[in-house]
Amino acid sequence: MHIAIIGTGNVGAALATQWVQKGHTILLGVNDRENFKGKHLLNNPNTSVHSISDAVKKATVILLATPAKATIPITQSLGDTSGKIIIDAMNIAMKQGPEGFTNTTKAILAYTQTTDVVKCFNTTGYNNMENTQYGNWTIDAFVAGNSEKGKQVAIQLAKDAGFAECYDVGGNDQFTLMEQFALFWINLALFRGLGRDIAFKLLKR
Repeated sequence: MHIAIIGTGNVGAALATQWVQKGHTILLGVNDRENFKGKHLLNNPNTSVHSISDAVKKATVILLATPAKATIPITQSLGDTSGKIIIDAMNIAMKQGPEGFTNTTKAILAYTQTTDVVKCFNTTGYNNMENTQYGNWTIDAFVAGNSEKGKQVAIQLAKDAGFAECYDVGGNDQFTLMEQFALFWINLALFRGLGRDIAFKLLKR
């Protein structure tokens, strides 16, 4: 896949590095091509830097991993997203999010041309995307959205990033639940003192 990554911080960098190892082409979409966070990613194979709109134009899949408060201006800067799949990896935290919206994904849908928008890669820390192994266990990811096309792509990309499974938790009405799940992880990891090296695994019997 040709994947535009908008937001080249910790989450974007972790996923970009995992995906190139599976043969995907990474298009980093940035505001300043000479000075941007994650410049080291250009050392990876099949990785190039572009303006945001050019990265989107060349991609079939778009990962949004910017701070949540930038959701609306970033989405408006994407250009024509018709026929594209957008994966939202963002969360509203500390009330810092798009004004008028209770989750970032609904804001993306309101300001873009595509309806193939799903939420994934938001429920755990970037360190768990860099390394999905806990002893003999491989951790799981989760995805939500009405777009079956988008969910199938996100599930494949989650497995390509090293997750054992990516579970479908429902449609657009579950976007807020996904963000609440993320806040649960953040609470345990950062506020309850458990540290970032914790993750979720769905067990069945």
